[in-house]
Formats: sequence, C-alpha cells, structure tokens
Amino acid sequence: MFKSMKQLFTSTNKDLRHRIYFTLGALLIFILGISIRVPGTENLTSNLGFLELINTLGGGALKNFSIFALGVMPYITASIIVQLLQMDIIPYFTELRNQGAIGRQKINQITRYIGIAFAFIEGYAFSFAFLGKTGEPLQYMYIATVLTAGTAFLLWLGDQISLKGIGNGLSLIIMAGIIATLPQMFIDAFKNLITFEGTAQIITFGIIKFLLFVIIYFAIVIGVIFVQESERRIPIQYANKSTSAYGSAAQSFMPIKVNSAGVIPVIFASSLLSVPSIIAQVIKKDGFTLIVQKYLTYTTPVGFVLYVVLIFFFAYFYTFIQLKPDEFAKNLQENGGYIPGIRPGEETKQHVSKILSRLTVLGAVFLSVIAGLPIIFSKVTSLPTSVSIGGTGLLIVVGVALETYKQLEGSILTRNYQRGYRKR
Repeated sequence: MFKSMKQLFTSTNKDLRHRIYFTLGALLIFILGISIRVPGTENLTSNLGFLELINTLGGGALKNFSIFALGVMPYITASIIVQLLQMDIIPYFTELRNQGAIGRQKINQITRYIGIAFAFIEGYAFSFAFLGKTGEPLQYMYIATVLTAGTAFLLWLGDQISLKGIGNGLSLIIMAGIIATLPQMFIDAFKNLITFEGTAQIITFGIIKFLLFVIIYFAIVIGVIFVQESERRIPIQYANKSTSAYGSAAQSFMPIKVNSAGVIPVIFASSLLSVPSIIAQVIKKDGFTLIVQKYLTYTTPVGFVLYVVLIFFFAYFYTFIQLKPDEFAKNLQENGGYIPGIRPGEETKQHVSKILSRLTVLGAVFLSVIAGLPIIFSKVTSLPTSVSIGGTGLLIVVGVALETYKQLEGSILTRNYQRGYRKR
C-alpha cells in the first residue's frame, strides 16, 4: 500500500496526480453547493425520520434544503429499478442488456431520464410536505425545478469525475457528502461527553467516554472493512485443461462475497419505509400520521422489526437476481467446467444456491446490525441524533474508499508493468 502511494508522487505519474486534483476540486464544488439554500426557503427543523438517510447521503443538504437537497438518490433509485427491469421482466430492457456497449449506452440514457423525472416528483413532494400549504403552485414548481436542476448538475459532475478524475464519480459524491458530516459529529460528541465544569474526576470520566466512543467507532470501521472484503471461494475445475508438470490440474475459483448485495438492501428497505412518512407529511391526516408513527417508524419496536425483515428480504432478492445460480451452472457446463465433487447441471445449481443462501444470511445479519446500530445507539444514550455509530453511510464510505483505492493501485501497477515491458 505505502509503496504504491510513494510511486504516485514520481514524475512518471504526473497525469494521475492531475486526475486526483481534478476529483478533489469537483468534490469541493459539491461541498460548497451543500450550503447554498434554495431561495425563499429555510432550514428544516422537524424530524426527518427515514428521510434522514437522504440527508446523510447528501451531507446534510436536505436539512439545509440546499440546491443539492435530493443529491443523486433519484438516479440511484432509477438505476436500481432499470436494473431489475432487465431481469427478464420487460423484454425491451432484456434485449438492450444483451446488445453490449450500444445497449448499455441506451440503458444509461433511459436511466438518467427516469432519474430526472423522479427528482422532479420528489422535489415537488418535499416542497409541498416541508413548506406547508400556504405557498402558491408556481412556488412549488419553482422549488421542484431548482432541486431537479441540482440533481442534474450532480449527475454531470459525477460524469466529469469518472472521465477526467479517478474512481466512480457518483459514488465519490455520495462518499464526500457523508464524510462532510463527520467533523461536526465528532465535535458534537466532544461537547456532549466532556464537560469542563465540575471536579477533575468528572472531567476525566468525560474524556474517557469520548475516547471510548472514538475507539468503538473505528473498531466498527475495521469490522466493516473485514466483512466487505470477506469472500467464499468455490473451486472450479476445467476438464479441457491439461495437468501441469507437478501433476495438479489447472484450477480456478469463483469468489462470492459475504455481503454480495452491498448496501442496496438497506437503501431499498429505507426507501420503502420512507414512503408512508412522506405521504403522512403531505396529506397531514392525524389518523394516518398516528399509524405511521406507531408502526412504520424505525424508533418503534414494530417498525424496527419490519425494517430488519425488509433488509433480509431485499438481501436475498438482490443477491439471487445478481448472481443467478441457474445461469452460472449452465455457463460452467458449456465451458467444460465443474465444481469438484459436484455433478454439472442441476446439482451444481443446487450447490451454488445453498452456498448463496448461507452467505446471504451472514450478509443480511451484518447489514441489519450496521443499519440498526444508530437506532439502538440513539435509544441507549442521551447524545443528539447527529452523533451515531455504524449506519448506511459508513458502509458506503468504506465500500467506495476500497473500490477507489483498488482502482488507483491498479493504475499504478499497470503503468509500472508497461514501462518494464517496454524496457525489455
């Protein structure tokens, strides 16, 4: 790791450093935009409920009701829906998926149109829900248009980062928004845990509590990295490959991550449970609002259990849609491959399905624990809601950081390999 970072600052990697500087500059523009509030609006002081996820992913932009209040979440929602539609649900999308680069370009274009439409609908709903019914229709349209333009600009900025910078632009924008809230979180924790009024014992105890909070936070980060990088390797043997000089046949592996679904199940579950909250704030009916607060809010036992159940459901749903054991078994058999000790065909499908089921249980438990930690933490402590441990944001930050680092390290290794090859 340190060797790769040292090579980054050599003269031969000057263009790579320029890419990094461009990425940092683009992310700085995003951070500055978070503080620019939509004209004619005020900061939201009410509890955001499940909309807190959107606020966290946007670096507090929704709470500020800034021009980037929606962030890139409408596009993420659209991309997930389009991805699901490609799974033999709508033939047109399935055909586009099978057309290669041209099909992917068309799918990306459709996803952006749907994402912009979602942004306008969400922007209008938010302006109506949070600003009340006192405004005029043109005012709601104006706010929705500004919020939609903010999302469109972030999509363009993400594309520029992907083309001229390093890493996935949209993922880095989300990560930057989450990281932007961390300094204030640690400041709030420091102010609430350490009091400089009272005896020396009280002050010392407060410092110990703050240090314990920091240690637990970074211990969870290390645990998330460990689980995110954990995988089960299924050995694969190819019958058409000859044995080597040492007498062992050429063997490869199919790696399956413990958390194959990533953060998608948590986003799905949070988005689904946020719909009743949004409807309740729009229609403002006391009876419906009471039902939502009692049974569809994560702070209640019923809402929390429902949240965990949805995470498990979407974890299984998304994992099996992505990995498809039947297609894997079919492709493996067509290429002359097999799993040692397992017959090709139906037995291979059942074997892979069994492994996926067991790993998905572990992955879903992991996601439930990480997503539930902030909820439990807020219940057992008197700290403000801005201070939490774990959560969806932490999963995203760790995942994007690992992905970006691997891409950067791969670029450096490829350049060194090419230079060494030319010298030969």
